[in-house]
Amino acid sequence: MALAQQKTEGLVDESQWVDELIGIHARDLSKQLQSQRLALYPPLARKTLRKFTSGEAAKILGVADAYLRQLSLEGKGPQAEMLPNGRRQYSLEDLHTLRQYLDETGKSDRRYMKHRTGSEHLQVISCVNFKGGSGKTTTSAHLAQYLALQGYRVLAVDLDPQASLSALHGIQPEFDLDPNQTLYGSIRYDGEQRHPEEIIRKTYFPGLDIIPANLELMEFEHETPKALMDRQNPSTPFFKRIGMSLKAVEERYDVVVIDCPPQLGFLTLAALSASTSMVVTVHPQMLDVMSMCQFLTMASEMLRVVRENGSSMKYDFTRYLITRFEPGDGPQSQMVDFMRTMFGQHVLTNAMLKSTAISDAGLTKQTIYEVSREQFTKSTFDRAIDAMNNVNSEIEALIKQAWGRV
Repeated sequence: MALAQQKTEGLVDESQWVDELIGIHARDLSKQLQSQRLALYPPLARKTLRKFTSGEAAKILGVADAYLRQLSLEGKGPQAEMLPNGRRQYSLEDLHTLRQYLDETGKSDRRYMKHRTGSEHLQVISCVNFKGGSGKTTTSAHLAQYLALQGYRVLAVDLDPQASLSALHGIQPEFDLDPNQTLYGSIRYDGEQRHPEEIIRKTYFPGLDIIPANLELMEFEHETPKALMDRQNPSTPFFKRIGMSLKAVEERYDVVVIDCPPQLGFLTLAALSASTSMVVTVHPQMLDVMSMCQFLTMASEMLRVVRENGSSMKYDFTRYLITRFEPGDGPQSQMVDFMRTMFGQHVLTNAMLKSTAISDAGLTKQTIYEVSREQFTKSTFDRAIDAMNNVNSEIEALIKQAWGRV
């Protein structure tokens, strides 16, 4: 506050040590962000998930709204909350219970519970790119939440020290996390390792757990070179450590979504080594595509070394996702056509559209799945959520294909 007052009065001291200056800025900003969180989510500063209308619930479950109404009238399954206007709404817990009820009482050829069977391997999807603004965290958050809505057991792993995915799910890293409460606690090299069950957190989104992030993840980047130099230490190689951590909890989940750091360091390489699939986000602009080219070149060279040292780099699928796409923008459309010509089926058919509904939801640390339709122009909201659903359902189809489901 003192700095802001000085600036207003034209008395900012530019001779101040820059480390002290930005340290003051960081502390002031952190306090302000915490105050905003307390104002947005009183009294405990915890996020909660809204309830879904009967029409939304029916669409998520893949049944007719009239059928849900009939079940409610007959007292079958969880009972919907009745609003004063006579409309019904359901919590996500209700939808999960309804899935189980429909699976037990519905037609034998229809499957409502999405959990993987013993013959279906854990799907680990890394969202990557090292160009800022590519929509990597937005993609990770919406994919994880979409899959949870569809009834999968999902673990989101925030591997980015900037912790945007954690913040989006109501966790402010400098206030809510103690040392050793990120994935670093499970993959570190010393005797302070923790079992991943100790660092996994439930979210307000039923079916979605998270391993949050903060700056301590950078310790892995600093310690790995030392571990590589210490040939006397027979510890697990860095590129296998995330995979081993996920292996310890794989029975609890169907899909893991990893939001990778925006650089190709040891954390990203370890995540890619643990993955079964990869989604590369790219904004359809020339500079972004050029940046992606450099990323792919570096990733190819480094992953080859990892493969030659014993890591299996066979993926179920690798896809490029066009993000922040504006269909009416001629140069962007040309760039998309160029990418489709270059990479063919490796480019997802559907693109994540640029939308004010998605960006406005982000202002209150929400996704398009968390906000209600009434907050926006209906056409704007419908366009955004339909595009997001199309992207995520295409990825879901690839997951099912990897499992051998029809």
